Amino acid sequence: MKKILLLSLTFLLGFTALAQEKFTEGIIISKQSMAVDTDDLQVKMQMASMSDVETITYIKGSKSHSKMDNETTGSVVTISDMDAQKVLVLMDNPQMGKIYMLQDVKITEEMIKNVEVTEGEETKEILGYKCEQYIVETVQNGAKTRIEMFVTDKIEAAQPQQTALYGEKIKGFPLYMKMSMEMNGEKMDIITEVKEIKQESVSDDMFSLTPPEGYKSMY
Repeated sequence: MKKILLLSLTFLLGFTALAQEKFTEGIIISKQSMAVDTDDLQVKMQMASMSDVETITYIKGSKSHSKMDNETTGSVVTISDMDAQKVLVLMDNPQMGKIYMLQDVKITEEMIKNVEVTEGEETKEILGYKCEQYIVETVQNGAKTRIEMFVTDKIEAAQPQQTALYGEKIKGFPLYMKMSMEMNGEKMDIITEVKEIKQESVSDDMFSLTPPEGYKSMY
């Protein structure tokens, strides 16, 4: 259960003037909350300790650097370079220590075949951006997941890993996502909401795919 929740974490903007143009470089701050329908007190406590996690994402073109800190999981940094088609995940975990995963981003036709995307009828204005509703239903390893998202096409350069799987079906950046899944018979919701966007210069050093000293490979 802890491993699944950790992966789901790695898993994961009110300026009207900014919303009139494409956003290609700067900082996006979001908050993630979790809820689970269970009578298991231990699971409820774990979920409560992992809720309201703030994520800071640095964006520059097709590259992104996201960091979240949590007392339970420690620090998790995800660096994506969609031009290089690689993702580096750095975890400083209380139990496992400092570990990293460097992976190729491989989206196969088989994976896309198990994804159903439906364009919704609702729209929502989030921090000055007009967002379109999408409903995504996936089946991976027998597990069903439903995601409701509101997406703006004004932020498209650094498409998150979550939406890269959907290929050409969704273009843009989700400012709101509600992921509903079932694990071990327990229903879980993970909500990610963007709270702030800052348009500013970001150093190229933020996007290095070389693991820092002191980190060991997870594999």
